[in-house]
Amino acid sequence: MLTQEQVFDALRPVQDPEIGLSIVDLGLIYGVDIEDEGKKVQISMTLTSPMCPYGPQLVALAQAALNSIPGVESSKVNLVWVPRWDPREHASEDAKAQLGFW
Repeated sequence: MLTQEQVFDALRPVQDPEIGLSIVDLGLIYGVDIEDEGKKVQISMTLTSPMCPYGPQLVALAQAALNSIPGVESSKVNLVWVPRWDPREHASEDAKAQLGFW
């Protein structure tokens, strides 16, 4: 059975090209929904800003990462804006340190 951690592991190589950190470590993945015994995966993700020039690229890379998970037959990336991304709240401790947030 597919787990949320396996989905995060698949998404971890996707990096924000401006920041150089994983979308998972930045906290851009707000939710994971796994259905049909792992055949369907849906994520809710946001971007660092609504005007992010790499937004379409990041969504496409996240979609490709989901599709690369063995057993996944259908995947969807939902782009959401609420809550607004705040690195002090959403980023991992390692990402906060790299971004200079204490």
